[in-house]
Amino acid sequence: MKQENLANFSQLLLEWFDFYGRKHLPWKINPTPYRVWVSEIMLQQTQVTTAIPYYERFIERFPDLSYLAQASVDEVLGLWAGLGYYARGRNLHRAAQIAWHIYGEIPSHFEDLIKLPGIGRSTAGAILALALDQSYPILDGNVKRILTRQYAVNDWTSHSRVEKLLWQYAEELLPTHRVADYTQALMDLGATVCTRQQPKCFICPIKDSCKAYFLGTQGSYPAPRPQKKSLSLRTTQMVILCNHQQEIFLEHRPPAGIWGGLWSFPECSLEANLETWCDDQFNYQIESIKKLPSLRHRFTHFILDIYPVLVQVSSEHNNIAESNQKIWISTKEAYQLGLPAPTLKLLKKLN
Repeated sequence: MKQENLANFSQLLLEWFDFYGRKHLPWKINPTPYRVWVSEIMLQQTQVTTAIPYYERFIERFPDLSYLAQASVDEVLGLWAGLGYYARGRNLHRAAQIAWHIYGEIPSHFEDLIKLPGIGRSTAGAILALALDQSYPILDGNVKRILTRQYAVNDWTSHSRVEKLLWQYAEELLPTHRVADYTQALMDLGATVCTRQQPKCFICPIKDSCKAYFLGTQGSYPAPRPQKKSLSLRTTQMVILCNHQQEIFLEHRPPAGIWGGLWSFPECSLEANLETWCDDQFNYQIESIKKLPSLRHRFTHFILDIYPVLVQVSSEHNNIAESNQKIWISTKEAYQLGLPAPTLKLLKKLN
């Protein structure tokens, strides 16, 4: 794109933003580095409409960096429950602790930001551009879609060669003024006009410089992800232990692996003899076992079929020792913990 067209690109985008930009998103109100950071992490893999109520609850509970840094990871994941991709929540908490301990605030330098867990080049750029109006480009999904259409980049955007090219374009287009508005304008245009399906090219302010629009091939960009093999199927038996105090038994999952750091019901294989397994694991007397309807949960790389069983435990023979990793808790109190989506579904059925 010629130099005069580069300036025209940002000017047209800013003029459009002044009339049609989404200026009332909650993280646009008082866009501090902390608030922008939280919103950027939540918006990874999550739609804006889904993220808004989570963001508002999160900011109400943790209004600034110090509150988040001093919270427990269980508190953080409890508010994150339902958003999925829980590593985002764990990294957010860990990064807050590091930033608070070292800087006492969210760093304002790019090199310091990208050292924090969960913050990559695009997230760091968004924090600095949106909150501090510093000249850093971003390359989220919306921006990738706009750029692949503008330049007719016909390959999957996550290939290293393509990503490097898109970063180059993003840097070239970056204006020297109103960087925060320009960055938000890109996000808004991708979310409302240059959409994945049925883009509204007739109202797009930058259609005249768009190669895909000129060729009539908007629907071909961005190129689809290379086809993956079909997802493998896994199974597990989820054991819902209940006592006569109307409490359930939960285990704290290890940080690594699926649902890392969340609380869930114990699991065993479908082939396991439940009475023997429960006796070996917990050494108590079972009064009754009831099978519940199965449920299916989809992960990025596999499908998990869950077969829940409700196990009533005799209170006088309850020998399970509580620890930081295992607790008896009422169903009402359990909602305060970070719980995976399937555990939440089962909990609601119990209620």
